[in-house]
Amino acid sequence: MFRTIREIPVMRAVRAIRATRAGTRRRAEQPCSRTRGPRGRPAEGPRRHPRAESPRHREGPEHPRRDAREPGPPGGPRPAEGSRPAESSRGGAGRPPGRAGKPRRAGVLAAALALTAALAGCGTAEQAHLADGPSPTLTEFTPRIGLLLPDTHTARWETFDRPLIEAKVDQICPGCTVDYANAQGHVAAQKQQIESMITGGVDVMILDPVDARALAPAVSKAIHAGIPVVSYDRLADGPISGYVSFDARRIGRLQAEALLRAMGPEADGGQIVMMNGDPADPNATALKRGALEVFNGRVRVAKEYDTDRWRPEIAHANMSGAIAALGADGIDGVYAANDGIAGAVISALKADFVEPLPPVTGQDADLAAIQRIIAGEQYMTVYKPFQPMADAAAEMAVALGRGDPPGAIAPEHAREDTLRGVPAVQFDPISVTAGTVRDTVVRDGMYTIAQICTPKYASACARAGLTV
Repeated sequence: MFRTIREIPVMRAVRAIRATRAGTRRRAEQPCSRTRGPRGRPAEGPRRHPRAESPRHREGPEHPRRDAREPGPPGGPRPAEGSRPAESSRGGAGRPPGRAGKPRRAGVLAAALALTAALAGCGTAEQAHLADGPSPTLTEFTPRIGLLLPDTHTARWETFDRPLIEAKVDQICPGCTVDYANAQGHVAAQKQQIESMITGGVDVMILDPVDARALAPAVSKAIHAGIPVVSYDRLADGPISGYVSFDARRIGRLQAEALLRAMGPEADGGQIVMMNGDPADPNATALKRGALEVFNGRVRVAKEYDTDRWRPEIAHANMSGAIAALGADGIDGVYAANDGIAGAVISALKADFVEPLPPVTGQDADLAAIQRIIAGEQYMTVYKPFQPMADAAAEMAVALGRGDPPGAIAPEHAREDTLRGVPAVQFDPISVTAGTVRDTVVRDGMYTIAQICTPKYASACARAGLTV
C-alpha cells in the first residue's frame, strides 16, 4: 500500500478537510443549491483544486491545452498545503513537519469532524462522500497534467507514448488538460520546461527525464510546489510520487540471450561489440547489467561504447571505429541497446561492406526495426506494449492530480532498492524476432501487415509468411 495502515484514517480525514474547505468556498459564493453543472460540479463557481490554495489555483477559466514552453503567469509558486518536501535520496515521498505523531492525528480527526458538522445545514450527498469515500470535489476535479518526454529521435515517444497518454487522460478525465513538452534531447531544455510547468500551474507531472541525476533539483522543486511527479519509463532522481516502466534489467537479459542464440557456435568464445545507451539514463545502466549477466563467461566484449543521449549519429561513429579496430571478420555479434542504435550500427556495417551482417539486437519495436528484422538485417528487438504503460501513467497522474492515493492503480512498490515505498507499475518485456512479429506487434495492433510490408519489403514478408 502507498501508506501504512495506521495512516489511512488520517489520510481520509485530511481528504475530508480539503473537500469540506472546497465545499465551504462554494457555499459562500452560492447558497445551498442542488443545481449541478457538468460532471457534478455546481452550476456556478470557480474551479478549485482541493489539494491547495495557492497562486497556481486562482479563479478564472479552465486552462487551454498548450505547450509548456510558453511563458506561464508571473510569480513563483508557493508550497502547497500538504505538499511533500524533497528527500536527500531517490524515492520515498517526504512528509511535512508536524504531521507525525498521534497528538497531531487526533487534532486532524477532530478538525475534520468539526468542519463536517459545520455543513449540516446544507444536507447534500457530499456529506455521505466525506464519511464513506472520495468526495465529488476530489473525484470530479479536472487537473492539468504536464507531460515531459526526452527526445524526438526515438520514434516511440511521438508515435506511441504521447498520443496514448493523451487519449487515456481524455477517456478517464474529460475536461483534464495535458501540457506537452519535448526536450529534444537537451537537459537544459527539459529543466526549463519543468520550471515553466511549475509556474504555469500544472497539478501533476509525467516525466521521462533526459538525465535523471541532473534533473533531480527540478523534481524536488516540483514536489516542494505541491506537484506530484510520476516517473515514466526512465527512473527520475528525487522524491518521485510514482513510477511506471518496464524491467530494464530483464530487457538486457532478453537481448543478450537472443544474441547468443543468433550467434550459434560463435556464442562460446566469440567476440562482440556492445553499443550501450546513454550513461545518464538509469535504464541504460540496468540494460547493460542484465546483458553482462548473460555474456560473462560466454563471449568476449571486444569493444564497448556508451551512446550519449541515445543519438544514432554517435552510435554510427562508434561502430565505424569498432569495425576499423577489429576488422570485418572480427565481429561475431553486436549488442545494440535500442532500435535507433541498431539502425545506426547496421548502417555503419553496410558502409564498410561487412557481409554477411552479424546479428544485431534492439529495443522498442520501432516500425523501421520490424522491417529490418523481416529483411534479415536486424536479428531481434524488444517489444514493450506501450498501451498498458501509457494507461497506467495516465491513471496514476489523474489520481495524484486530484489528491487521491495511487494505491488502487499501483498496488505494488518499485522493484529498485532505492525506491522505498514508491507506488509502481512495472511490466514484463517481450522478445521479437522474424518468426514472432505476427504474434506480437501485429496481433496487439501496434502495426498492421500493410504498414510493415511496404513494396520495399514485400518479398521479405512473403518469405517470412507475413501476408494478409
